[in-house]
Amino acid sequence: MPKNPFKWLYPGMKVKRWLFTSLMGVVVVGIGAVLTAEPYMLVSTFGIIWILCGMVLIVLGMGKMIVSLITLFLPKGEKDLVNILYQRRYLERGPKIVTIGGGHGLSHLIFGLKEYTSNITAIVTVADSGGSSGRLREEFNIVAPGDIRNCLVALADAPALMGELFQFRFSKDSELKGHNFGNLFLTAMVQLTNGDFEKAVKETSHVLAIRGKVVPSTVSNIHLVAEYMDGTKTEGEAKIPNPRSRIKRLSLTDRDAYPTKDALEAIDEADIIILGPGSLYTSVIPNLIIKGMSEAIAKSRAFRIYVCNVMTQHGETDGFAASDHLQAIIDHANKDVVDACLINNAKAPQEALGRYEEEVSFPVEPDVKKIREMGYKVEATDLLGVTDYVRHDSSKLNAAIIQLIETHRVIKR
Repeated sequence: MPKNPFKWLYPGMKVKRWLFTSLMGVVVVGIGAVLTAEPYMLVSTFGIIWILCGMVLIVLGMGKMIVSLITLFLPKGEKDLVNILYQRRYLERGPKIVTIGGGHGLSHLIFGLKEYTSNITAIVTVADSGGSSGRLREEFNIVAPGDIRNCLVALADAPALMGELFQFRFSKDSELKGHNFGNLFLTAMVQLTNGDFEKAVKETSHVLAIRGKVVPSTVSNIHLVAEYMDGTKTEGEAKIPNPRSRIKRLSLTDRDAYPTKDALEAIDEADIIILGPGSLYTSVIPNLIIKGMSEAIAKSRAFRIYVCNVMTQHGETDGFAASDHLQAIIDHANKDVVDACLINNAKAPQEALGRYEEEVSFPVEPDVKKIREMGYKVEATDLLGVTDYVRHDSSKLNAAIIQLIETHRVIKR
């Protein structure tokens, strides 16, 4: 209850005049009702006219008052109202989708999926150790905010300028060189919430008015440790890509790190769980090796999809076919974390691949037959988007995911 309900009657609110119009209509209808009770035909006819006029005044007053309130709460008008109704009536009936990963791949995925359902929970890795995130981790002893920030912006319903603000990176000439405003905002929010990173993410979600949820996979300040085939080890996500030796096993510095409660609840309630796309060993698998995470996914009743990358990543997945990506996930988690694989089978133009060859990155082979022999469903289709980069096309990927969901699992809308 507002402290002063009479503020609605202050001059200039454009509510009072239409309220009085409606009340006048009620009075006119009342007079008309009295007149219609008279035995004289002429008087009775005038009574009916008064009732009709009163009803017009009531409808006019109420209608104008509603428009004034809509304009007050929604300054941009009808378009915003339509979007809100669409989100409430259609998107809220969509399937509960949980996405698990990190990096740009995850944020691109959920940016498209939010037009299919608002019941999205992005479970995001917090093991990043490079760039702005890495520096903030060292200085403030927090988990990495970078991938969380990207997903918050992807799901934001706030004005576009707000998203641009959160992605703004300070120049190299600044004292804040290399830092991203969104990372600094999250770090400040952690301080304001007495070190509660989960609460900081939730409060930032309110600021950006996101559609869905973004939750860290864990709030333990973990780092990745890679063991290679040659027996050597490396600690730190940014240092893990190693072109000299293939990764044998990935682990965490804190082996007792547990998933967040929100992450486990989302997995338990999910209709669909999507792993990837994103760097296999530094975005996807880090979530799966958190104690209890793979078991929760395996027990879930959800339909579980792995979205394989389009290109190999030098130092992580050199020479990997799609089945090798899947096998690495199984080796680090278990065989029941995936039901179906979605892979690209379109060929990129040779001129677009030239720059990638210099970076020792090549198209991932879509070895459909081998994946089926492994016991998994597989959908191979054109997912390719070629601009400055060879990556998944967001619209193609989302269309393929929705097709896979609706083909293999009945989703009520």
